[in-house]
Amino acid sequence: MNFLVVSKWGESLDIAYTIKQEGHAVKMFIEDKSSREIGYGFVTKVNDWKKHIDWASIIIFDYTGYGKICDELRNAGKLVFGGSEYTDLLELDRNFGQEELKKHKIKTLPSKEFFSFQEAISHVEKNPDAYVVKPCGETQDLKQLLFVGSDDKGTDVIRMLKAYEKSWGDNFGTFQLQRKVKGVEIAVAAFFNGTHFIQPYNISFEHKKFFPKELGVSTGEMGTSMFWSKNSPIFEITLGKFEATLAKKGFVGHIDINCIVNGNGIYPLEFTSRFGYPQIYIQRDGINEPLGTLFYKITSGQHLTIQTKKGFQVGAYMVVPPFPFKDKKSFELFSKDSVILFKKEMKEGVHPIHIKQLHSEWLITGNDGIALLVTGFGITMKDAQRMMQNRINNISINNSYYRTDIGDRWSEDSDKLRAWGLL
Repeated sequence: MNFLVVSKWGESLDIAYTIKQEGHAVKMFIEDKSSREIGYGFVTKVNDWKKHIDWASIIIFDYTGYGKICDELRNAGKLVFGGSEYTDLLELDRNFGQEELKKHKIKTLPSKEFFSFQEAISHVEKNPDAYVVKPCGETQDLKQLLFVGSDDKGTDVIRMLKAYEKSWGDNFGTFQLQRKVKGVEIAVAAFFNGTHFIQPYNISFEHKKFFPKELGVSTGEMGTSMFWSKNSPIFEITLGKFEATLAKKGFVGHIDINCIVNGNGIYPLEFTSRFGYPQIYIQRDGINEPLGTLFYKITSGQHLTIQTKKGFQVGAYMVVPPFPFKDKKSFELFSKDSVILFKKEMKEGVHPIHIKQLHSEWLITGNDGIALLVTGFGITMKDAQRMMQNRINNISINNSYYRTDIGDRWSEDSDKLRAWGLL
């Protein structure tokens, strides 16, 4: 088949490259101009994806913001894997997402949307509590701006809001304050074929902070651990309630909902109505069937059960300076065009992220400093971690760094989840 991959930042290179290796024809377009070197030497790149619509058997969109285009293409009879106008709103407009959760009779945490920092500061002063600051719209792509307060009186949140006001002014856009609760952070995800969710569901645990033991700034993600399950109380109470609505809205793709759970219940935090990163790379290692065939089955509305590995999958990003920050000079000085060396020519479980290929060498490109995602799998979490670490040990990248504790929380989290009846 002919696959056209439309990417916002080049994050879906691994997907495009995998489908190509399975024997399909693949063309890839990257919207962000500064990221367009990504994928050179791996797949055929195009400068205008719209010129290749008729060529494509299936079109894959890898990010939010393309929902209206996806709806139009589906209505025109194309097989499309991606978002919809409705699911774009679920992710990008946090207030809309929370209202939709309430409409579907799903318990939510108290939250409020703000347009000015002074208004938000006054709210915290009048209602002292621990809060999470969540940017909305395009600003939420800057993951470092998400701030999780720890002070029960909200003094740290007030300090952070004042800092944002000083550095961003009116350019920050809208943001949400959500009351913080303690518990286990867990996400449930599923593929959707236009009418139904597809089993099994994916249960994952994100590691968002820069350093081990959840220290440092939020990065979006440094790694994830996961497993597949045909039954999930968390799915039934959250995502499962959206099946009829997603069918009505014509959604065909992948959707994830992140939650905090504790002994008092399940509290959805936010939607990701597209591929999750690095979630999709790790999922790929747990799926025991060709990715291209799977996308065809999903986009053509087939009812199926995905063949997946038993046990656990785990993955960690290998990154280079200036990650998790953006600094063009630092990136060009320390990281751009750095060669990725393999001590043994074994690339199984090694997923190229912001990479190009020249004379069979893998070189770092882009501008964010995310080089690779390295995965492992096993019947136990320890087995999966051991495989991942062995694969990382086979790789040499100048100035690279990564978290060494991805998956460690499972031993404690699993006990809590079992006690609460959620596994």
